[in-house]
Amino acid sequence: MQRTTPPFRADMVGSLLRTGPLKEAREARRTGAIDDAALRAVEDAEIRAVVRRQEEVGLKAVTDGEFRRAYWHFDFLEHLDGVQAVDADSGMNFKGGVGIPKALRVTGRIGFSGHPMLDHFRFLKARTDRVPKMTIPGPSMLHYRGGRKMINMGLYPEMDAFYEDLGAAYARAVRAFYDAGCRYLQLDDISFAYLCDPEQRAMLSARGDDPTRQPEIYAAMVRAALRDKPDDLTVTMHLCRGNFRSTFIASGGYEPVAETLFNRMPVDGYFMEWDSDRAGGFEPLRHLPAGKSVVLGLVTSKTGTLESKDAIRRRIEEATRYVGLDQLCLSPQCGFASTQEGNTLAEAEQWAKLRMIVEIAEEVWGA
Repeated sequence: MQRTTPPFRADMVGSLLRTGPLKEAREARRTGAIDDAALRAVEDAEIRAVVRRQEEVGLKAVTDGEFRRAYWHFDFLEHLDGVQAVDADSGMNFKGGVGIPKALRVTGRIGFSGHPMLDHFRFLKARTDRVPKMTIPGPSMLHYRGGRKMINMGLYPEMDAFYEDLGAAYARAVRAFYDAGCRYLQLDDISFAYLCDPEQRAMLSARGDDPTRQPEIYAAMVRAALRDKPDDLTVTMHLCRGNFRSTFIASGGYEPVAETLFNRMPVDGYFMEWDSDRAGGFEPLRHLPAGKSVVLGLVTSKTGTLESKDAIRRRIEEATRYVGLDQLCLSPQCGFASTQEGNTLAEAEQWAKLRMIVEIAEEVWGA
C-alpha cells in the first residue's frame, strides 16, 4: 500500500542537476557581471520550475534541488557559529584522485543562532502543495572531513565538549526548521557508510580517531539533536559512499554499523545506497526494528542508463528476505548533483529515472 506520511514509496534524496540558466547565473555572479539580487531572481525562477517538474513526475515530497548551494554539506556547516570555510584539501579524495579544494575550520564555540537555509525552506514550502523536504548534512560531517586538526585546540582541548556543543547546535537547528514549517527533514550523514570501508577506518586510525568508537560518538550527536523531536516531524538519514561528478570514495557493506545505525538513533527512516556491489548485500536489514523504514537506493544517479524495471523489482523482492515489504520504499541511491557540477548524465535522463521510480512504486505497493 502507498503511504500518506514520509518517507514515501517513491522518494528521492534531494539534489537535482543544476539547469542551464542557473549555471550561467552562478558564473556571471562569480565574475561580477551580476549582483546577488540578480542571482537570487534566477534561483527563484529555476526552483519554481524544478518544483513543478517533481510534481509532474508524481513525487509526493519535493525539494528545491539544492539549487542555492554549491555543496551539499559545506553550505550548511559554514553558517554554524564558530565554523569558517577555508581554501584547503577537504581531506576526502574521490577515486581517480578527484578532490574538493575547500575545508572547514572550527575557530569558535559551535552554536546555532540562525541560518540562511531557513528562508530557503520557507520559499520552497510556499510554492508546493506536496510535502516540502529539507536536507542538511548530519552533525558528524563537521568532524569526519577534517578531524582534530581542523578544530582549535584552545577552544576544545577535549573532544567530548566539541561533540556536546555540536549536538546541541543541531538540536536548535532542528527546532528552527520545524518552527519554519518543516515536517520532513533529512540528515545526510554519509560517515556511517564510510565507516564500513577498511581504507577509511585505517585513515581514521592514522589521524588518531578510533573507528570502532566513532559510530557511537556520531550516533550520540544525532540523539542529542533529536532529543526533543516533535511527534509530527519525520526525520530520515541518507547514507552513501561518496558522490562527486559520478565518482565515489568508499566501499563495503553496512554490517559494521547496522546495529548502531538502526537501533541507536531516533530517526524514522534511512535512504541507503544499494546501486552497486560496493554496498554489499541486504543482510544488514535484519537489524531494522519495527516502525522504521528503509528507502532502497537501487536506481543509480551516477549514470544516465535507465535500469530495467524487472531487475529493480527483483532486488526489492530480495530485500524482503530480511524485512517486510511494508517497511521498504524506493529512490535513487544519492542525489543527482551533490555539488553544483552534477553527475555525468543529462537532465532528461534524471527525470526518466525519477518517473520510473514512481511507476515501480505504484506497481509494487499499489497506486
